[in-house]
Amino acid sequence: MAFPILPDPSLAAEFRKTPLGHHSPQLQRLLRAFRTLPVPGKHALLRVDHARAWVLIQFNGVKGQPLTVHRDPVFTDWDEAEWAVFKLRWRQYFGSDVPEGV
Repeated sequence: MAFPILPDPSLAAEFRKTPLGHHSPQLQRLLRAFRTLPVPGKHALLRVDHARAWVLIQFNGVKGQPLTVHRDPVFTDWDEAEWAVFKLRWRQYFGSDVPEGV
């Protein structure tokens, strides 16, 4: 039996501190859940030039249809870009924003 994943602010804080690299088993479980969200509406990152800049994209789930590209903001820090996607997926998964102060 799978146990439900609860919106634990300490997991968001762990990701915020170290978006890449080793994560606790609990955070790994949450990230796997985020990756299995339905494709329509799911957010990801798109590299927009060779100078390490990324924008948010949103999948629409319809094959052959263009993605929604959000050109603002442009991220030049990979960790900040990953954090932005994490917060959007948190909202999509839990139905609420990441708690303030994380």
